[in-house]
Amino acid sequence: MMIKAGLYRHYKGAQYEVIDTVQHSETEEVLVLYRALYGEQGLWVRPLAMFTEAVMVQGAPQPRFALQQKVVSHCCPN
Repeated sequence: MMIKAGLYRHYKGAQYEVIDTVQHSETEEVLVLYRALYGEQGLWVRPLAMFTEAVMVQGAPQPRFALQQKVVSHCCPN
């Protein structure tokens, strides 16, 4: 399973920008590289499985991170 770059909303309401997926150098685990869009806008990584899992909120499952907007390339072809 892969994930699309774009803007995501955490189930607690904060906004994040997913930059890409990366691979752990020792375990080869796939991690999601993302940036907080608040505060100091730090970079974070989280295992892909955890990033895409559902969490229970008031007894109902919902995505931990929900895609809000995909990144669209505006680059012109060569």
